[in-house]
Amino acid sequence: MNYPHWNNKLESSFVNSGQQALDQRPLVLAVDDNHDNLELLTQILDLCGCECVGAVDGYAAISAAVDRPPDLIVLDICLPDIDGMEVVKRIQQNPDLRDIPIVAVTALAKPEDRARILQAGCVEYLSKPFNIKDLERIIRQHLNSPMVLVEF
Repeated sequence: MNYPHWNNKLESSFVNSGQQALDQRPLVLAVDDNHDNLELLTQILDLCGCECVGAVDGYAAISAAVDRPPDLIVLDICLPDIDGMEVVKRIQQNPDLRDIPIVAVTALAKPEDRARILQAGCVEYLSKPFNIKDLERIIRQHLNSPMVLVEF
């Protein structure tokens, strides 16, 4: 399986074969500074029927959301430049973005971390390592979509 190569620039898992066909799939912004985690999220989102744009840091995530507002954001909280909490804050301050649901997928696993992340504005919280079925359920719930994940 070929994975996209992630760097500090944005890349999309959707491959356009030269035709300008409209992609009717929901757009999800996946943000994680760990390339392996980002590739895994991309593959899961693709299997869920989503178009996925990835970012490896907070500034790239905000830029991607402004350039092309996604239907959902899957966000790591521990990022190298600005943390995910600041990303949530800045997204919520933008009137064009504030209604986008943000799902935190993070290594922060303490109960107080969960409470802090949800209070900051994330609609859901998953600690790493996460169950793929849980992520699928959350994606489906927040995109109001009958997507079905391929069995693993």
